[in-house]
Amino acid sequence: MALWKDSGSTPSPTASGTPAAPGTPASVTELHGKSERAPVEPTADSTRQRAPVVRPPGAESVIAAELTIEGKIVGGGDVRIAGRFKGDVQVDGNFRIDPGARLEGQVRAGLVVVGGELQGNVEAAKQVDVLATGVVVGDVKAASITVAAGARMRGHVEFGWGDEKQHGAHEFKGTTRSV
Repeated sequence: MALWKDSGSTPSPTASGTPAAPGTPASVTELHGKSERAPVEPTADSTRQRAPVVRPPGAESVIAAELTIEGKIVGGGDVRIAGRFKGDVQVDGNFRIDPGARLEGQVRAGLVVVGGELQGNVEAAKQVDVLATGVVVGDVKAASITVAAGARMRGHVEFGWGDEKQHGAHEFKGTTRSV
């Protein structure tokens, strides 16, 4: 009587070509040239919830200069675009568009730095920085905004407002353009 189900596939050796070390849990073992899939029983370690992945400080996800991507970015951490991206971006961390890069979509992040071209609205929890090489075509809303000489913007800009309108807060309405 066989202890395995013959699926007709050939067994694959382990990466080292040798069986797993004793005491190492294995889900597939090799027996007489045939594969046997052993049931995996939950252990105390496997039933625990996994801890969230902790990213080292300064780690960021990058869309390289050679890439053109269409989609949506949602998550935590920092994101930097050096290529072309079409879609919305919503991150808990910082978001940066490098000089020469282009984004078509809405942005929501803690800190937004625009060195390339952004066609879409921006909502930042803390700060928006438009560098001298930056172009923003869309509305911008942030607690604070910095626009460098040489930058170009077209759209509605709101800054200095928290959850409630604060005394001394500023709002600029109209078209902005640096020359």
